[in-house]
Amino acid sequence: MNLGVLVSETRNPQTMDLDALSTLEMVTRFNEQDALVAQAVNATLPAVAQAVDAAADALLAGGRIIYMGAGTSGRLGVLDAAECPPTFGVPPDLVVGLIAGGPGALLKAVEGAEDNPQLGVDDLKALELQAHDVVVGLAASGRTPYVIGGLEYARSCGCCTVAVSCNPNSPVAQAADIAISPVVGPEALTGSTRLKSGTAQKLVLNMISTGAMVKFGKVYQNLMVDMKATNVKLVDRACRMVMEATGAAREDAQAVLEQTGYEVKPAILMVLTGLDAAQAQARLAAHRGYLRAALQA
Repeated sequence: MNLGVLVSETRNPQTMDLDALSTLEMVTRFNEQDALVAQAVNATLPAVAQAVDAAADALLAGGRIIYMGAGTSGRLGVLDAAECPPTFGVPPDLVVGLIAGGPGALLKAVEGAEDNPQLGVDDLKALELQAHDVVVGLAASGRTPYVIGGLEYARSCGCCTVAVSCNPNSPVAQAADIAISPVVGPEALTGSTRLKSGTAQKLVLNMISTGAMVKFGKVYQNLMVDMKATNVKLVDRACRMVMEATGAAREDAQAVLEQTGYEVKPAILMVLTGLDAAQAQARLAAHRGYLRAALQA
């Protein structure tokens, strides 16, 4: 595919004079372009919802969410994966981020890595890909061979596949079961897809991982109740979550958290039901960690 025909590679008529603008005029122009991103993502929400359901189904089946991409897209996938363990209390291998060229490509471009479809296949093989995993390919251009190779291999293994790209009807989209293609238009800086395209992909990834974790029982109301309280700030957040979910006073919330090792879900269950810590843990286990279901039992 000729890069010049891609929407993400064309010149933006609204920003042809970037180098002649004052600083305030320049950042205003950037901001005006950024304002278009949420509208573009909004148009893809039915597909995003499908991806959330597919990711949740994978987790419930004992599978993983696997992101793969190159350059900015790859870094965004790795970022989203890295934030899931502290936010949702999941093991680090449950949401995985692959980037063309390996971990070194996070900081420095690895020449040619994204152009080899076999590298995408090899990276998935190294993870011992299973049919109940979901693979999400990220490529702003929609044509990255590393991602296409990975998606095609994942489909051959029986995985559900998702493509996130910023050009319509792209090869990446055609290689996936679910295509999410927010068309954000030409970048403010021609071809720099770390801008609007990157922002669009970040918004989509936020929804996929957060939505899947909600459906996986990691959220009660709008509280991240499986968060790991690993520092002073997070211990305070855990205390505030128990207070907000139960109406308990701070000292009471602190007391039950000390009994649960600062695990929020059993602490909330203890306050609202009168169960002790062991009983709360057992009831949560009986309901697969879903706090709302445990409270209604």
